[in-house]
Amino acid sequence: MRYAFIGLGHLGANLATCLLRAGFELVVNDSDSDAAQPLLALGAKWAGSPMEAAERVDAVITCLPSPKASESVLTGPNGILAGLREGGTWIEMSTLDRDTILRLAHVAAAKKIATLEAPVTGGVHLAAIGQVTVLAGGDSQLFAAHELALKSMGRLLLHMGPLGSAAVMKVITNMLAFIHLVADGEAMMLAKRGGLDLAQAFQAIKYSSGNSFVHETEGQLILNGSYDIGFTMDLACKDLGFASALGREYGVPLDLAGATTQTFIRGKEAYGGSAWSTMIVKLLEDALHTDLRAPGFPAKLQAERTVSRRATDI
Repeated sequence: MRYAFIGLGHLGANLATCLLRAGFELVVNDSDSDAAQPLLALGAKWAGSPMEAAERVDAVITCLPSPKASESVLTGPNGILAGLREGGTWIEMSTLDRDTILRLAHVAAAKKIATLEAPVTGGVHLAAIGQVTVLAGGDSQLFAAHELALKSMGRLLLHMGPLGSAAVMKVITNMLAFIHLVADGEAMMLAKRGGLDLAQAFQAIKYSSGNSFVHETEGQLILNGSYDIGFTMDLACKDLGFASALGREYGVPLDLAGATTQTFIRGKEAYGGSAWSTMIVKLLEDALHTDLRAPGFPAKLQAERTVSRRATDI
């Protein structure tokens, strides 16, 4: 099975690297050709457009920042559908809303191209070592045909059901992560204002009933002050918007998600859409003129430390 990978940003480049390390032939494309250089050094082949990439493979994987970008790469004049042969597969690893993935899959089906969705969760630092969780949605036989490739990119692969189900699940997991992030900032500010040592407070939360994956990971970047999670305010606002839409559709009052959405809108206004999403905690720091810093925490997450503990959770 020959694959192309389009979208070599913070997440996509790491996922593509995992495919190469697993021995898959890979053609890559990105709007920034410099982003492909590390992959080309590992044996990937460059394509000048999504169409050219699609012409050379059996399946095309995309990992892009927005539904608009995904649609353009798929259906544009030099897009995937212009190059992929009948019977090929489009595998979408971007975070899309359910309606968009179903609509684009219908467009692809008209060209006799099958669609599989496979968004991932866990963070860029885990993607770097193939330890994210992959949430797949689509036909079971199609899933089986690409299972080896999907497994090469993640430590856990879950087939959530028919197409669209993984999109819903990914929005839910991201919604929870953003809620946890805002809550973690408030908790650590209480500890700081209460006169506690923040490094000790971090450990106390980590080994308590109030712990979360977000605290263990992004909490470290807050205490360091780098906030460098590799995920932007723009992306957070996009995903929270998807969650709000699902709440309206299903009649679920998402009170916490609604409040978190408003907080992230303020964060985006304050620091810009390209600011790291973890900087949402800085809103509270700035408002109270109190920083949340402690020695001994990394500027970037160390994947090995995280995996060693989480691998036992499966």
